[in-house]
Amino acid sequence: MKNFLKLDWILAIAVFSLLAVGLMTLYSISSTEIGAQLNHFEKQLTSVAIGLLLMLFFSAYDYRVFITYSTKFYFLTITILSLLVVWGTTIRGTTGWIGVGSFNIQPVEMTKVVMIIFLASFLSKKKTHLSVVVRTVASIVLVFVPVMLILKQPDFGSAAVIIGIWAGMLFVSGLNKRVLASLILAGVLASSTGWFILKDYQKERLMNFVSPERDPRGSGYNVIQSIVAVGSGGIWGKGLGHGSQSQLNFLPEKHTDFIFAVFAEELGFAGAAIILGLFGILLYRIKESARLARDNFGYLLAVGIGTMLFLQILVNVGMNIGVAPVAGVPLPLLSYGGSSMISVLASLGIIQSIYMRRIKSS
Repeated sequence: MKNFLKLDWILAIAVFSLLAVGLMTLYSISSTEIGAQLNHFEKQLTSVAIGLLLMLFFSAYDYRVFITYSTKFYFLTITILSLLVVWGTTIRGTTGWIGVGSFNIQPVEMTKVVMIIFLASFLSKKKTHLSVVVRTVASIVLVFVPVMLILKQPDFGSAAVIIGIWAGMLFVSGLNKRVLASLILAGVLASSTGWFILKDYQKERLMNFVSPERDPRGSGYNVIQSIVAVGSGGIWGKGLGHGSQSQLNFLPEKHTDFIFAVFAEELGFAGAAIILGLFGILLYRIKESARLARDNFGYLLAVGIGTMLFLQILVNVGMNIGVAPVAGVPLPLLSYGGSSMISVLASLGIIQSIYMRRIKSS
């Protein structure tokens, strides 16, 4: 009970508030579904329950134990991703799921958390033994393997998030400006040549980001309808369950990729601002957990989790308002998806564990 009182209750309240808004909105767009054996809302409710149990478990679990198992987690993840390319379930052109009954598990969501744990362990242990350059090159090799396996699915959005996590953690671990500039240059060159290995639908997404009106009834339809939904909400919104774009099914992927557009249409600019404010509080408390961490491993863990959530929020909201390409990245705690929900809540449990074992008072 004493440890329970040490939780970061500000972070917890922000999490519960986002979950409540997400479930209410999901219910409003799932209630029109007829004949589904287990609709989106019921599945999400199950995922939230599992995720909250894991969040509570990892809050009580000493995060420092992860150092012992980080390498095993890494190789287990590589094995699963390798098998997934061959035997995975294909949904919307991506072979990234494992079918379990009426549920589909997406291992790449767990991979993000595993990579954060592994990189935090690697960078914290090697900091005193290896130079910055050697540490950087080694981390590139270690991240390259899972990223290439994820691109084989293909899942460009998740691969980009993992690269972003790696870059953020590497930067705070002591990367100097010269090495950083070299990495940025190499990344730009790699991105320019990467166009030739993208699938056709991924090229379409990037071209539609620049000019969605070039194919308004085809590949640009999603982006255009999302922008229309966001704009039609006005200041106060049309009311929960009364969004014309979402309720009349003009907005595709409204449960997942474009759920922020549903919020903006039904809750308006005011509701969307509150949601972004809650995300801001969440990220700030993660930043505080990193600042108060008792060791470098905890610090890097918090930075990695914070970077993961920030990138997913940035990309998802950006693609909903037409300022980022559609990358299939879920909005944390809000988008429909059991694997994403469970992995995010589990990672927030790790943040609570870091905060509870801090050596300073906030």
